[in-house]
Amino acid sequence: MTEGVRIEVTGPVAEIVIDNPPVNAIGRKLRLALVEAFDAVEADPAVQAVVLSAAGRTWPVGADIREFGLPPEAPLLPDVCNRIADCEKPVVAALHGNVLGGGLELALGARYRIAPEGTRFGFPEVALGLIPGAGGTQRLPRLVGAGPALDMILSGAAIGTERALEIGLIDAVGENDIAAEARALASEFATLGQEAYPAHDAERGLKDPVTFVEAVDAARARLRAEQLPAPARIVDCVEAALLLPFESGMAFERAAFEDLLASPESAALRHAFLAERRAARVPEASATPRDISHVGVVGGGMMGAGITSSLLSAGLRVTLVERDVDALSAGLAQIAKTHERAVAKGRLTPAARGEEWSRLRGSTDLQALAPVDLVIEAVTEDEEVKREVFARLDGVLRPGAILATNTSYLDINRIAGATQRPEDVIGLHFFAPAPVMRLLEVVVAERTAPEIVATAFDLARRLGKVAVRAGVCDGFIGNRILTAYRTAADFLMEDGASPYQIDAAMKAYGFPMGPYAAQDLSGLDISWARRKRLAATRDPARRYVAIGDHLCEAGRLGRKAGRGYYLYPEGARDGQEDPEVLALISRGRLEKGITPRRVSSEEIRARCVAAMANEGARILEEGVALRPSDIDVVMLLGFGFPRHRGGPMQAADQRGLLALRNELRGYAAADGPGAWLWQPGALWDELIKNGKKFASLNGD
Repeated sequence: MTEGVRIEVTGPVAEIVIDNPPVNAIGRKLRLALVEAFDAVEADPAVQAVVLSAAGRTWPVGADIREFGLPPEAPLLPDVCNRIADCEKPVVAALHGNVLGGGLELALGARYRIAPEGTRFGFPEVALGLIPGAGGTQRLPRLVGAGPALDMILSGAAIGTERALEIGLIDAVGENDIAAEARALASEFATLGQEAYPAHDAERGLKDPVTFVEAVDAARARLRAEQLPAPARIVDCVEAALLLPFESGMAFERAAFEDLLASPESAALRHAFLAERRAARVPEASATPRDISHVGVVGGGMMGAGITSSLLSAGLRVTLVERDVDALSAGLAQIAKTHERAVAKGRLTPAARGEEWSRLRGSTDLQALAPVDLVIEAVTEDEEVKREVFARLDGVLRPGAILATNTSYLDINRIAGATQRPEDVIGLHFFAPAPVMRLLEVVVAERTAPEIVATAFDLARRLGKVAVRAGVCDGFIGNRILTAYRTAADFLMEDGASPYQIDAAMKAYGFPMGPYAAQDLSGLDISWARRKRLAATRDPARRYVAIGDHLCEAGRLGRKAGRGYYLYPEGARDGQEDPEVLALISRGRLEKGITPRRVSSEEIRARCVAAMANEGARILEEGVALRPSDIDVVMLLGFGFPRHRGGPMQAADQRGLLALRNELRGYAAADGPGAWLWQPGALWDELIKNGKKFASLNGD
């Protein structure tokens, strides 16, 4: 038998066991093995019933995503599902673990399905810009009706055994030895004989066509504002299950799947999915992480309190240290508020909140951190303040304890230089709000030991975050690219666009908010402080847009001040355009002798994305990022880059490197003092010359 599948025959029952670790992914070899196995058991006259089960911790979780986009190789997954469904002998699927995507389509091919408590069922394909392509949009609505089927396929969310039984997706909930129960059921079928098999209606979901059509119409109404193509195609395919014969519906589904597979949106979403998993491949991955059970946090402001909440949620003990009682009380109150919100939303039980709170201690004395395994410093973004904290911690912490800084921009090598243990120093750059944001930039200094990096990645996993390795430079990966993005936007604003037009253009591209609304949200004084810090080293010949500085000087610091680029009337969440800001911008243009020009939304998007990709190329040249996909992960998870665009490096690949490099050269030639932002580095020419893309540097 082909590798990945084995057959075990007991009396009249043949059990086909899928055994393709680690997650039983349905690659070509497994598909071929399954077809051969069903051919074999159907040809065996001694076999009267079949069990389809899976070894290991889970039923197949879906197709092998690495095969997507490659030339298809027979047998395709729809052929395998059809082979199971067409088996002349009853097939009982013994499900467990996660039954997802193509794995659920395999299960739908069986005549009966049983699963133990804790099994999860779902179609996550929509998150990849796809639809189930092996009969999922045809068999599921025929079985359970359009409403439950659309809920599952459109949301991509998994359901549990109770809901699966309620809608008729499974026939029974079994105990832990689900394969044994499936064999017993199959043995009963074998005893009954083919003519007496229990009736099994695989099309009961079509028996109320009025309700079916109502569910389809309601789904279409909900999707009117949806910009991505997959959801609408899902609804079309589910509707086809009612309107078309099964074979025609399968062909309709397959055509939709292939269209979506070729779409740039799906390519970007699949890239994002793989990029998050690739980020864990770091040079230090083989090092042994240090044990972390007790963490200290220095600084109880918004970020420090958020980090503390995240650590508590991961089951760690935490000691929070602040400079005085008032600051400590404010930090603890913020953590308590986070807990209360979680309880109110049902994400945390009152008992779990009490257990988390029992693991938290507060202090105003750094000596309280003496026993901890790791300290995360989250004080104000000032190098001298941080160096002072690290110097004091160096004398408090035990040998082997790790010192981490949450700095967003500062030189971690200099911060590490304030200690006698620079090999134990690392950057852990959390993103606000820390309990929600999934990204953690792990910034590796010159002398950081490999086991410290491994520990940081292990901690990120425990916190449920995606860690990305970065080298030391001003802003690391994310904030450095954010600076290029904002600089491109500032140039456009000074050239003739309004901040409101720029925000609208980038929202239309897919960002949750534009660069100016985002600055208002975070506070204009944060980037202003950085600009003032760098002013002494700024090249005076370079183009510099001072509009943001002038807003800060006028007290327009963003939402917290009630005004920034936008006005925020009392209690308003959304900003209002402000003629005073437009007047300030006009005065600035006049002082610099700039005649405003018409700037289109298309130019805004093109320049902003080009600036991000170009800065990403520089980061790669300098070795600050390990690979282009790491840059994309940072921008997707930390800065709201639209996931269906895949990140700036994926967007550059889809645009075409030659075309984009030529655009950069054109921007540089036209921009004079701003040419430094646009000048493409040597990496562009190297890739273009060799017929490669940024993706070729990802190391797959």
